[in-house]
Amino acid sequence: MAGPNLQAILDDFEILDDWEDRYKYLIELGDGLEPVSDEEKNQRTKVQGCVSQVWIVTHHDDGEDPILTFRGDSDAHIVRGLIAVVLALFSGKRASEISQINESETLNKLNLSEHITPQRSNGLRSMIERIKREARQVVTV
Repeated sequence: MAGPNLQAILDDFEILDDWEDRYKYLIELGDGLEPVSDEEKNQRTKVQGCVSQVWIVTHHDDGEDPILTFRGDSDAHIVRGLIAVVLALFSGKRASEISQINESETLNKLNLSEHITPQRSNGLRSMIERIKREARQVVTV
């Protein structure tokens, strides 16, 4: 079950002028995340550097440059929405593509840095660093 694609999120953000509506939209995105089981919520999947509890589960196929898919969850509603944005940006792409993605460009389009707390910005960076690190670890080219 795939969530909304990145372009749909960017388009929806552009339509929503008010940040209260954008927060509600982020919460809706988070509510649509594919579930992460309690067993999968462990030290291995937990993202360090987030104030909220955040877990990211990684799956990849075999090969020199595998496709990675991610699922994520958090105990905080807004953070779940941020996870949905991050997954739309990275999930379903080849490991080599993930390392080339300029997430700053996309996040700037969403104007998130001005509207989320510094702690959440740090957590967002931690999630992205974790995904990129996992992508680097599985590339064998």
